[in-house]
Amino acid sequence: MEYIPRLKEEYKNRVISALKEEYGYINVMQVPKLEKIVLSRGVGAAVSDKKLIDYAVDELTKITGQKAISTISKKDVASFKLRKGMPIGAKVTLRGERMYEFLDRLITSSLPRVRDFSGIKATGFDGRGNYNLGVLEQIIFPEIDIDKVNKISGMDISFVTTAKTDKEAKSLLTELGLPFKKN
Repeated sequence: MEYIPRLKEEYKNRVISALKEEYGYINVMQVPKLEKIVLSRGVGAAVSDKKLIDYAVDELTKITGQKAISTISKKDVASFKLRKGMPIGAKVTLRGERMYEFLDRLITSSLPRVRDFSGIKATGFDGRGNYNLGVLEQIIFPEIDIDKVNKISGMDISFVTTAKTDKEAKSLLTELGLPFKKN
């Protein structure tokens, strides 16, 4: 028997029918779904120390279970001593099984470890059905060993959905278990 992530099964069994009922979709293909999750991290100090990029790539790889890549600058910025083609960040794009596994770990174990956590802000939607979330410390993830961290830094997590509106995307993410703040 093939392994299916818990959230993927929950999406198929419960979320689709809940969203069809809420928005009156006729066809199952109209129901919005999570396409991908992108974790990205800018490392501004990498201009002077190239090893920081390797640390960022390694940490993102540990967190997601998928090899991260370094991102490079697109143009020269003299005031930042930045040249075109220099590595300045790291990112990883998750799809399919790994995406659902990461989302499950984020909801159940990582977000509850945030200090004074009362839910995530509902203001991170972009108008096209995508949601962006900023994490201030990478040590909220259980995969990161606090003793081996050389510098505490944050990252951005983008949830890309097929939803047409922010309201549909918020309903989808709420049904999947993201804990949004109550107004």
